[in-house]
Amino acid sequence: MNKIVDLTLNYTNDFTGFSKETSRTIKKDGWNASILTFYSHCGTHMDAPIHFNVSQQTIDKIPVSDFVGKAWVIDVREVGSKGLITVNHIPNDVLNDFVSGDSLVFWTGWSQYVNIPKYRDELPRISKDLANWCVDNKVKMIGVEPPSVADVNNIEEVTKIHQILLKSVVIIEGLTNLEKLQSNCVELIALPLKIEGGDGSPARVIAIEKQ
Repeated sequence: MNKIVDLTLNYTNDFTGFSKETSRTIKKDGWNASILTFYSHCGTHMDAPIHFNVSQQTIDKIPVSDFVGKAWVIDVREVGSKGLITVNHIPNDVLNDFVSGDSLVFWTGWSQYVNIPKYRDELPRISKDLANWCVDNKVKMIGVEPPSVADVNNIEEVTKIHQILLKSVVIIEGLTNLEKLQSNCVELIALPLKIEGGDGSPARVIAIEKQ
C-alpha cells in the first residue's frame, strides 16, 4: 500500500497574510461557515509566471499536467541560514537517473522556523546556476520549504531567480513534513486554487511513496 505524506502547512491566523473569521454558526444560522482572506503567496503556495512578468501566464492557465509528476527529494540541510543550494548538492545517483520532466524538492528543514523572523529573513536560497540547470534540464516543478526560492530582502536576487525558473518551471514554496519521507523519489502532486488571472495561489501538496 502506498504511503501518502501531506507536505502542506496549516493555514492559521498566526500566518502573516491569512485570516479566518466566523461568517455563520450552527446556533444562529443553521450551519458553520467562514470568511477566508489570504495573500496569494502565503503558506504553502505556487507561483505563476505573471508573478514576475516572465509571461502573461496566470495560475489558472498552467496545464494541470504540470502539477503532477516524479520528484527527487534532495537533502540539503547542511546548507543552513542564507546558504546557496547549487547543482553540486544534487547527488550523482539522482543526476544519473534524472530525466526531463522530473521534479526536484529540496529538504532544508526550514519549515521548523515558520512564523518566526528567521523563516523569511535567513532562508536558504536557490543559486543562479541551479536555477539555470533546472530550466536547461526541463525540471517540471521545484519545491522548497522556505517562503521563497530566493532572498526576499534582496529584490535583485529574488527577481532574477524567479525570472529564470518561471520561464518553464513550476515553483512551489512553503513545504513542510519532508522529514517524514522515507524515499528520495516520490510522486508529487501540487494543486493550486484555480484563480482567474492569479499570480499565485495556496496549494495542497502531497507526496506519494510507493511501498
